Amino acid sequence: MTTAPIAGYRRSVLARSLAFALTIPFACGAAFAQEASDEEEEDSADTTQLDTVEVVGSRIKRAEIEGPSPVTVITAAQIEAEGFNTVYDALNTLTQTTGSIQNELTQSGFTPNAQVLNLRGLGPGRVLTLINGRRAADYPLPYNGQSNFVNLSSVPAAAVERIELLAGGASAIYGSDAVAGVVNIVLKSNFEGQYLSYLTGRPTRGGAPTNNIQWVGGNTGDRWSLTYAVEYYDRGEMFASERDFMDSYRDDPSVDPATATAVQGIRLRDRLAGPGAIGTGPQSQVWQNGETLESTCARWGGDFEIDTRTGSANPANDGSWCGYYGYPATQAIRNSDENISGYIYGTLDITDNTQAFMSLNVWDSEASAASNTQFWSVPLYYDPNYGSIMDGQRIFTPNETGGVGGQRTIFNERAIDFAAGLRGSFADSRYTWDLVLSHSQYETSNDRPRFLAQELTNFFLGPRLGTVSGYPVYELNQDRYFNPITAAEFNAMSTIVKTEADSSATNAQFVVTGDLFEMPAGPLSFAAVVEMGSQEYDLNPDPRILPGQNIIYNLTGTGGGGERDRYAFGTEFSIPLHDTFKATLAARYDVYDDITAVDNAFTWNAGLEWRPTDSLLFRGAYSTSFRAPDMHFVFAETSGFFQTSFDEFACRNAGLTVTQCGNSGVYNYSVFGTREGNPDLEEETGRSYTVGMVWDIVDNLALTVDYYNIELEGGVRDLSRSYILQNEADCRLGQDRQGNAVDGGSAFCQYITGFVTRTVGGPNDGRLEQIDSIPINGSFISNEGIDASIRYTLDTDRMGNFGFQLGWSHVLDQKFAEFEGQPRDSYRDDLTNFDFRSRMRGSVSWQYKDLDVTVFGTRYGSLPNWAETGRIAPYHVYNLNVGYEFTENFRASLIVNNVLDKIAPKDDTFFTYPFFWRAFSPIGREVFVQAEFNW
Repeated sequence: MTTAPIAGYRRSVLARSLAFALTIPFACGAAFAQEASDEEEEDSADTTQLDTVEVVGSRIKRAEIEGPSPVTVITAAQIEAEGFNTVYDALNTLTQTTGSIQNELTQSGFTPNAQVLNLRGLGPGRVLTLINGRRAADYPLPYNGQSNFVNLSSVPAAAVERIELLAGGASAIYGSDAVAGVVNIVLKSNFEGQYLSYLTGRPTRGGAPTNNIQWVGGNTGDRWSLTYAVEYYDRGEMFASERDFMDSYRDDPSVDPATATAVQGIRLRDRLAGPGAIGTGPQSQVWQNGETLESTCARWGGDFEIDTRTGSANPANDGSWCGYYGYPATQAIRNSDENISGYIYGTLDITDNTQAFMSLNVWDSEASAASNTQFWSVPLYYDPNYGSIMDGQRIFTPNETGGVGGQRTIFNERAIDFAAGLRGSFADSRYTWDLVLSHSQYETSNDRPRFLAQELTNFFLGPRLGTVSGYPVYELNQDRYFNPITAAEFNAMSTIVKTEADSSATNAQFVVTGDLFEMPAGPLSFAAVVEMGSQEYDLNPDPRILPGQNIIYNLTGTGGGGERDRYAFGTEFSIPLHDTFKATLAARYDVYDDITAVDNAFTWNAGLEWRPTDSLLFRGAYSTSFRAPDMHFVFAETSGFFQTSFDEFACRNAGLTVTQCGNSGVYNYSVFGTREGNPDLEEETGRSYTVGMVWDIVDNLALTVDYYNIELEGGVRDLSRSYILQNEADCRLGQDRQGNAVDGGSAFCQYITGFVTRTVGGPNDGRLEQIDSIPINGSFISNEGIDASIRYTLDTDRMGNFGFQLGWSHVLDQKFAEFEGQPRDSYRDDLTNFDFRSRMRGSVSWQYKDLDVTVFGTRYGSLPNWAETGRIAPYHVYNLNVGYEFTENFRASLIVNNVLDKIAPKDDTFFTYPFFWRAFSPIGREVFVQAEFNW
């Protein structure tokens, strides 16, 4: 069954936008697989009728891709021609993805094996990801330990037909989460023939290879169709040790390599030997009896070197020790990933106007990630052999742990997306309907090797011998501490920490759309939708890492689980007010059944289109949106973490100003913290509007320019430590930083001080012991800017066909307020803001006979330098794809990504690993060859 064309419709220049958007670049494997015959191409060019299609942002099928809201389309052809192996790689080049994200360079984060988008800098969870217009299951591990999102690495490129992006609010069409935008991944259907592709390649700077095999096939009969795809993807891991610009602390561009300071590989301090009490003066460094610093460092075969530090803000950090300059080299910079996926889609015409359909997508992956090798911070203790209070630090090198990557975290993950339904038409095909039931599920299990806290203590310190001045008494085993240990000894102190999690989304949806009646300027079209859905997740960390257990050394976790049901009804109208003027209206009512304060939400949008000529469109749209709180914000169990915090009360209570305390280690130190979910959260609410134009200047030359503005209120975020500690100091001191009186007995002060626990008695009396936090509604965030694009194709008889495209997004302003009623401060140019202010992407394509060439480029705008004193230069990356069709059934390509081998813009102030901002890749140039077969 096919959708009936619009009778008598004249194909205008703007109506060709959809086909135009899908023709650049020209050459690609997908197009090669489904290449039409010359006769078919001629028939297509002569047609006067155009099938209607559903494009993201509206359920009303239309003949034009361009509507009241701007939509970006990336086809499978583009993904391949521009040099991308995965869906995420292509989406991450979209100009609207200006926000900062955690990625594979954030190996110590909560989700090092997931890939996310951050549209407009509003956060990964505020973009709705759909597969064939349906919600997908969230990644069950929370981003940054807090919020949920869809892992884009679980979508196989072989199954993708195109990707549509609406960068703006669309809750009136799709419901919750569509705040910053909607990504709709459209999978292949009605494929005929067989297509096989093999790609292999590796970085030119060295590193593991990537291999990718894709098989796509399908067939159609008189009343049925079947499309299927299988993909195998294998990408090897890479470590910082394979990049000489980030494998040592001597790579720190802010210092002379000869005077660079390393992390403390081995250090043992006599904390009473220096002037003053513990923590206020330089302490003596001690070594194994009868040994020296030089002889001790030499035992590690060159891994450790003598390192000396003077002039620290906290003199307790000065001294000499065995420094580990190569510590950064032990961290992964690219995860290994071996996955296989399968996709099948089929249709069966039951009657002339009723069709059944089914789709199944399964993805199974085994991946690994690796942060730095483990270390042990020796706790304060009394050692009778030294007659003093001691502490120290011991890092374990790869030779002790079983080699680089010997401490990998292994991720086993599986995603399943299934849908089945019926669709058809009635009233002489005037109306179409679609009924679909879908279920998606994501499962993950990760195994992480970690130290057992007690085994670690037993190995190096032995049994506790008593207490002196409040400190535990141990006798350090000097032979073990000051000598390399074996991998067997290391493993005897270790265990595997296992975390398992799963999530699911089940949905039922019925849509009816069509033309209600004729108006003077054309038919009044409508769509109506009824939805029911259920969402749940279950996060089960190893119980040994939960707060208060102290079984696993230096690792805490987060657990949680819950479910919610939702129901919705929505309607949409397309109203032709004049031959050149059209309005759209949409409204939706969502009802949530869960433990939160979200009961219901009403959203609406309105759009206008004015076409004064066939080649010019002026458009505008206004939308309201909402976002139900992320499930982990609601259902998170108590979790723990360590974070460096500024003890403002201690600073000001000592008669100092915040500036005077600066970075002093006396007032800035690591503090344990907890967070848990908040079932009283309400929905976030937003609004967005766009105003712009689409101009087909001449045939095959189109320009779009759109202004956008997105605002979000009641944003859910954790109550920040800086806010808690500043207000705790105000409440306890009875005045704020400016000397204004504060009522310490107020309800607010009781609330704030309840989040802070301080040690009572002993040597650490009054020191911060624990800071608790919960997510709250309150923040405001906005982003406004301009999106523009231009596309041009040029067909010549002698020189072949040329294609050009360029997209650009520029942020005009960003504003933020932590709480309602506070000033909304502009932070676009703030030197602590690492969102991009602009991004560009573009390509030039040339096809001549059997040869095709595509050059793709992307530009990242400037960012602040790490010292927050200025900005670094923009960053450009170019990809090259050269293909040749040797026969009707065989095509080969050479693909070079990052042709100029660019790493990152120069920043001489970036003094922390990886010595450049994480948005930039350390991989460098990669060269691939691809062979494609079609039959």
